[in-house]
Amino acid sequence: MATEKKTMPETDETRPPTPDETPGPESAAPDEAAASGEAADKAPGETPAEPADETARARAEIASLRDQLLRALAETENLRRRAAREREETRKYAITGFARDLLTVVDNLRRALDALPEESREDERFAAFVEGIEMTEREFLAALERHGVRRIEPLGERFDHRYHQAMYEVEDAEHDAGTVVDVMQAGYLIADRLLRPAMVAVAKAADKPKAHVDTEA
Repeated sequence: MATEKKTMPETDETRPPTPDETPGPESAAPDEAAASGEAADKAPGETPAEPADETARARAEIASLRDQLLRALAETENLRRRAAREREETRKYAITGFARDLLTVVDNLRRALDALPEESREDERFAAFVEGIEMTEREFLAALERHGVRRIEPLGERFDHRYHQAMYEVEDAEHDAGTVVDVMQAGYLIADRLLRPAMVAVAKAADKPKAHVDTEA
């Protein structure tokens, strides 16, 4: 008895593809075609463009480093100037304490000369002695001046509280009020700084006599 051969109905999955449906080069996936097109547009050896945020970050870092460099240079310059100023002040005022101690020696030489009677200067027995003291005083003052120490002799000048110390006032019709009329002790400067003020007497205006009032009229 002959058997019947059963045939399965053809479906889209089991039916062989027709020549029109065979995939060709032009039917490649869209993504692959786009990728191949972008690769073809780029020149050989060209790197991709740097992202904008990376560029901004690099510029900010460069600006920060530049600011730090400028600050460091300014601080270095300030330190250099400060060191130079300190060296100059040290050079000028290094002997301040030593010079102040020597002023008493100069004062004593001047007191010795002022204490000599005028007739002793004319006496041959004392002339050499007086000349020796005067020469010693001059050499002392010259040595101080070589180191920036100068004497203040304000006699006849206007009183200046920066350099003078008023010890008392005296009525003097020959000088204007505020004029130095006597110097008890000379003052000294070291460079442009006061080492010791001059002790002085200052003239003041004479008191006006009180007007007489006639009480009997």
